[in-house]
Order: sequence, then structure tokens, then C-alpha cells
Amino acid sequence: MTVAECYAQFEGDYEGTIERLATEELVRKYLLRFLDDPCYGVLVKKYSEHADREAFQAVHTLKGLCLNLGLTKLNRSSSQLTEALRNGRMPEADGLLEQVKADYALTCGAIRELE
Repeated sequence: MTVAECYAQFEGDYEGTIERLATEELVRKYLLRFLDDPCYGVLVKKYSEHADREAFQAVHTLKGLCLNLGLTKLNRSSSQLTEALRNGRMPEADGLLEQVKADYALTCGAIRELE
């Protein structure tokens, strides 16, 4: 699979990311590093513990990573969860976390095909 095909699978912004990082080699490098980033695991753990402030910080970091790497679909769902947690857990946060989980699985699955 090519990097462009990977981006198509998870509805990412391939062109914008290439513009930011300059080469496909760098995009590939940072995509593969994304798999090792701990913020998603921290988000899920802290959310389940009702540690909403820490969950907010983790999802906010995830959102930033997604924005920089052009992971559009995951960025959208993590942004929505960030806003739901910004001032305390809102009733819709559980559903938003489930969407983040689904988008994260889709994104990571596509990235793993690059390895």
C-alpha cells in the first residue's frame, strides 16, 4: 500500500500533509511513529477512571497529532470529544469516545499496512 492509499483508507488529508512535511518519506516516518504514541491509551484509561481532566489532556494531544498528520476523520472525532470534556463530561461524551475508538482503529489499521 502506498502512503496516499493509506490516507484514502482513513479519510486523511494526504496533499496537505505532504505540503507540511515536504516528502512522502517523512509522512510515512511520522505515521509509523503515531502507532507508538501513548495519548490514545491514556485517554481510554483515564476516561474509564472518570479522570476527566487527564482524559481531556490526552484527547487534546491526540487531536493535535491528528491535525499535524492530516488524520482528518480521527481529528474530527477527537475534536468533538475534546469539546465535550473541556468543561466536564457531557452526556454525549460516551458516544463520542466510541467514535474516537472506531476512527483510531481504522486509522491504525491502515497505517499498519504500511509497515
